[in-house]
Parts: sequence; C-alpha cells; structure tokens
Amino acid sequence: MMLEAEGVTSFSFAESEAEAIASAVDHPPSLITSDVKLAEGNGPRAITMIHERLGNIPVIFVTGTPGDCHPCEPPGRILCKPVDRAQFRRAFHDLLGD
Repeated sequence: MMLEAEGVTSFSFAESEAEAIASAVDHPPSLITSDVKLAEGNGPRAITMIHERLGNIPVIFVTGTPGDCHPCEPPGRILCKPVDRAQFRRAFHDLLGD
C-alpha cells in the first residue's frame, strides 16, 4: 500500500533469495524494498547478488530485525517495523531523488 501511495504501478513479491534475484534480473527495478528475513534465505544476501548483476539499485530494508541486516550497505535505508508512512515516504523520495 505504501508503494502504491507513492505512485508505484509495478512491483513484484519474492519469498526467497532465488525468487528475488530472478525477479530483479527479469524486470530490473529502480528501487527495491526488502525484509531481512525471507521464507528461504535473507534479503541482504539477495540484494548483494542483485547488485553484483545489475549494479547499485537503491534499497529500503523494512525489518523487525535491523541488527541482523548484514550486509546492508548503501545505497539504501533501514526502516524498523512498524514503519510509519511519513518515514517510508521520506526514504522513498530521498533514494529516488524526487
């Protein structure tokens, strides 16, 4: 809902590292949102693999376990759950340069 509120019209969901990587490679995103913990694997490793293939795409990590966010290097932000809309909006627009 927060992505739609910012005007995003296309996005996909992935429950595993492999799904996240495949989705990004098939449809390169301009921004990635990721949790740290996935059903299979973890978001930071998926992001590392995506960056190796596609370059540095901005990332918003939305997680209840920010201390487990390794490696969570720029370009990106780490937002702790529960995330309020204003905090997400600021991160979204900062990363996309709007």
